[in-house]
Amino acid sequence: MAPKKSFGQNFLINPRIPEDIADASAYEPFVYAENAIPACALEIGPGVGALTRELSARYPSVTAVEIDDGLIPVLADTLADCDNTRVIHQDFMETDVPSLLAEQFGDSPVHVCGNLPYYITTPILMKLLESYPADGASPIRRITLMVQSEVADRICAKAGSADCGAITAAVALRGTAKKLFTVSAGNFYPVPKVSSAVLTIETYPHGLRDLYPEAPQDEAFAPFFARVTAIIEAAFGQRRKTLTNALGALYPKSAIETALTALDIRTDVRGEKLSALDFCRLTTELERIC
Repeated sequence: MAPKKSFGQNFLINPRIPEDIADASAYEPFVYAENAIPACALEIGPGVGALTRELSARYPSVTAVEIDDGLIPVLADTLADCDNTRVIHQDFMETDVPSLLAEQFGDSPVHVCGNLPYYITTPILMKLLESYPADGASPIRRITLMVQSEVADRICAKAGSADCGAITAAVALRGTAKKLFTVSAGNFYPVPKVSSAVLTIETYPHGLRDLYPEAPQDEAFAPFFARVTAIIEAAFGQRRKTLTNALGALYPKSAIETALTALDIRTDVRGEKLSALDFCRLTTELERIC
């Protein structure tokens, strides 16, 4: 069979890489203290099953979601001796994630793993992160993905760096991202034109309050989180502008300057200089003023 460009398929041909990815996915903590249940694994886009087999050797239960009709019989052969592994023939972007995880894993914590097509990395990642409310725990405790190297740099960027963007802050509202290692193009067939990297995201055990304890509770949380998201999108939608000008459509300029001053942040700052925590604090201050 040949990889399909329409699905962005690049198959790993170096057997060491799937081992390293699976090790990164399954490192401690593996059994979480609050329920003492071992984590299970959800793989997105198993391809021919190289990574799937490694996950099967490390997790009590593995479910892989594959969109490509042609790979289903291949996976049936590749995973024939992996009794703890199931393959679901489905488009992950059309999947109801909470229903899938409850059906496959019950109350077990879940680690998500995958070698994602570059063209759909961000939509898949945000679908995973946004499938559960941000004010509470998610059964998805860890996400370990291989993505385009420059995308990994943006997701894991530090506030103030050139790589920092909206995706950096959006992910940081849900968990802590870390770039683990790079994977050169020669490890794939066909050989892609860019290098790849493996990153991991540890979600906050108790939701946003692990990052920002002052976040509102109950009914007030959802509108607060929506405002934080809107401010981040506005800040990076016009990233060459100062934050005072970029947020002008959301709040009066005088209020923005007052809020920034109260937080000891320069009024000519640009959005890339702020962390996810800074955006939460700024939202609270703006709502207090306005």
